[in-house]
Amino acid sequence: MRVLGVIPARYGSTRFPGKPLATIAGKPMVEHVYRNACSVKVLERVVVATDDERIAVAVKNFGGECIMTRADHPSGFDRVVEVAARFPDYTHYANIQGDEPLLPKENITGALSLFTEHPANCHIATAAVPFQSITDFTNENMVKVVLACDHRALYFSRAAIPFYRRGSFSGPVPALKHQGLYIYSREALHKMAHLPVVPLEEAEGLEQLRFLYHGFNIYVFVGEKDSPGVDVPEDLIRVEKLLR
Repeated sequence: MRVLGVIPARYGSTRFPGKPLATIAGKPMVEHVYRNACSVKVLERVVVATDDERIAVAVKNFGGECIMTRADHPSGFDRVVEVAARFPDYTHYANIQGDEPLLPKENITGALSLFTEHPANCHIATAAVPFQSITDFTNENMVKVVLACDHRALYFSRAAIPFYRRGSFSGPVPALKHQGLYIYSREALHKMAHLPVVPLEEAEGLEQLRFLYHGFNIYVFVGEKDSPGVDVPEDLIRVEKLLR
C-alpha cells in the first residue's frame, strides 16, 4: 500500500478568502497542515495542490512540495484527481483538508486501516469523532455523519441530523463530527473522476454526497481526539491556543 497525501488549497474561499495563508502561531495554516501530514508514517509523500501563485510561494518558502493545478476545479476532490493522474504509482490517495491543522495522526492511520478491514467494499475511508457539545452539533460549519452498524456512512449533512420528532433528547448524539479527511483507492478514484455534481452535493456543499449518490461506500474510522477546523476567521484564535 503506497499512499500519496494531497492537500488541496485554494485562495478564494467564500467564507474565508486567503484561508490557507492565514497566520497561526507565526506560520501560514497550510504549513501546519503540511508538516502534520508529513509526520504520518503511512503517507509516503505529501504535496500541496493549488492554482494560486501566492500559496505556491508560501509552500516553497517553508520547504514544502507544491503542485500547480487548473483553476476551474469545482471541489478539492477534482484537484486530487488531477494530481493523482500525475502520480499513477500510488495505490491510495489521501485528501487532507487544508483547514484541519490539528488533524490527529492516528485518525489518518485508522482511516487507512479500513481498506484492510473491508477489502472488497471500502472505496473511500474517512474519520469522525463524537460531538463535544450540542452547540457544535447545531453548528452548520461542522459536518455531521450518521453510520450503519458496520461504520459505513449513511449520510453527511451540515444540518443537525437526525431530526428529533419529540423535541429534546438525552444521551450521546447519534451523529458524529466529520473530520477533513478522505482516502480513496486508486480504482475508486478513477471511477469517480468524471461523475457529475448531483443535487444533494449542491444543496449541502459536500462533495462526498456525490459518491454516496452513485453507490460508492464510504467507511468511517471513529477516533477519540477532536480536531477543531478553521471555517471562519474567529476559529484561528482557538486553534492557535491549542497549538501553543
